[in-house]
Amino acid sequence: MRNTTRAIIAAAIVAAAPRLILAADAPAAPAPAVPALGDLLTAWGLTVSGDVAASFYHSNGYPESTFREFDQDHDSFQLDEAGLQIGYQPKQGVGGFVDIIAGTDAQILNGAESGNGNSVDVRQAYLQYATGPLTVIAGKFVTLAGAEVINPSQNTNFSRSLLFTQLEPLDHTGFRATYAVTDTVSVIVGVNNGWNSTDTNFGSKTGEFGATFAPNKMLSFAATGYFGKIDDGVDLSLMDFVGTYNVTSALTLMLNVDALQESGEFSSHSHQNGFAAYANYGFGDMWRTSIRTEYVNFVGVGHEIEGTVTVGYSPVKNFEIRGELRYDKLSDGLYNSGTAYTRAFSNSEDEDTFANNNTEFAIQGVYKFSLP
Repeated sequence: MRNTTRAIIAAAIVAAAPRLILAADAPAAPAPAVPALGDLLTAWGLTVSGDVAASFYHSNGYPESTFREFDQDHDSFQLDEAGLQIGYQPKQGVGGFVDIIAGTDAQILNGAESGNGNSVDVRQAYLQYATGPLTVIAGKFVTLAGAEVINPSQNTNFSRSLLFTQLEPLDHTGFRATYAVTDTVSVIVGVNNGWNSTDTNFGSKTGEFGATFAPNKMLSFAATGYFGKIDDGVDLSLMDFVGTYNVTSALTLMLNVDALQESGEFSSHSHQNGFAAYANYGFGDMWRTSIRTEYVNFVGVGHEIEGTVTVGYSPVKNFEIRGELRYDKLSDGLYNSGTAYTRAFSNSEDEDTFANNNTEFAIQGVYKFSLP
């Protein structure tokens, strides 16, 4: 009996041995895969993007902020912008968007809004509600006007146009409603605290009106109007038009036209107007060039013209090196003694020496990313 039991146990061990050996040699079960950051953001409905831009700028004069804002530092390396944008913007329901930047662009925005020069600024921060064709945002957001924007990574030139710095607002605080009438037509209305102002102490508001029309992939048009007080006793109205024509996949033409009127109890009645024309051409995936020409008529003192050529080189998709040559010329009418305009261009640090033209060279590096 005892021998029979031993035989049964031995037979069982022999039968199970191959399975035990295979189990010992088999690899361990793989650990659960860790989701990629982009997959997590997609699952949460979040978008994250950012940009970094730095530059060096040289000119034969010292243009003041009277005519230039974002490129006024002479012979200086500067961090133009380091920005981060986070959005939760569903097509239906409540969302929001936050856009924070640091650098000289932030100093300029802070200066325009409150007079201080802080190097960090909340460029945009707003709540959003979307339902069907209607989208409403409330908070702080960038302007509708103009062909150019504050974010350098979204512009084709290094320097900003005269229209951008002289005739157009930068941002607004209030609410904006956009209604998609059709797939090609949208209308926009809003009310805000004025231009470049997060709050006001005079009560009056500025109305915002706009419309866009994109009949096909080649053509698009945008018209915008701002009407109201930007300060106690100062009324401004702006009509802005931007047209874009994608001639080919490589060539794009743009036209920006502005008409600005200022009036009010503490302001003389005046008109300023101008236009900027752009031609952007891509030489394959790595090289491109952008040409801008511009004319602006200033209040009671004459006009200025400028021409800019920018060449961009992208060794990789999300990084570009830009080289730019720009020429500005002021009309003779800008030499009225005692005005700020007489100091617009100086050929030396001695403000008693003036010129009616300015030539600049700049180089800029721009990096941008987006997730997912």
